[in-house]
Amino acid sequence: MTKLSVNINKIATIRNARGGNNPDVVQVALDAEKFGSQGITVHPRPDERHIRYDDVMKLKEVVTTEFNIEGYPDKRFMEIIRLARPAQATLVPDPPHVLTSNTGWDTIAHQEELKDIIAELHEYGTRTSIFINPDKKYFEPAKLTGTDRVELYTEPYASNFHKNKQEAVKPYVEVAKIAKELGLGLNAGHDLDLDNLRFLKENIPFLDEVSIGHALICDALYYGLENTIQMYRRQLEMEEE
Repeated sequence: MTKLSVNINKIATIRNARGGNNPDVVQVALDAEKFGSQGITVHPRPDERHIRYDDVMKLKEVVTTEFNIEGYPDKRFMEIIRLARPAQATLVPDPPHVLTSNTGWDTIAHQEELKDIIAELHEYGTRTSIFINPDKKYFEPAKLTGTDRVELYTEPYASNFHKNKQEAVKPYVEVAKIAKELGLGLNAGHDLDLDNLRFLKENIPFLDEVSIGHALICDALYYGLENTIQMYRRQLEMEEE
């Protein structure tokens, strides 16, 4: 079964726009779990433009599903993981100034760096995942870092889905098979939505997890959070119907 982890960054963005604590990030996380989310994802950036350090510390006390913390593995991020001890740390190569994650790791150039980081994260009892592009040359080196999983960067898939969905998914299917052969767990994320999620799942049925934030929160404005989470869950569970 592919798990759905709801990224709640956008909830924090709305809160921060006006100050105060409305919407309440912690309460939304609890409600998302109650509504069917099988994980909660956050990406605390150094400028705290959405999720803040204190949000992470509060969430770690209450999240009962899988808590996934994404980020660039600088000293600050590593300290957050050491203190929060989430179920999973997802390593992304984006520097602090970028608007959103826009590429995966070059696991060839950064293999030794990632190996040391992942070894430290494992000392905290945290599962690791590396954000990675759908290019087969990066997967053997990713395995050598010691990571537990890789997360497929799906923006190119989402961008090309409505042009030619078969061609859009093809490189992802190829690298997913490589990941499976290497014994790597497989996550996916970035720009997945109600239009393209089911097709990805159909073609990569052994996906372990998808993390979805922006599109899901946008859909929730129209459908409501509970209904939206269930709609996304149904895209992932279609093979059981």
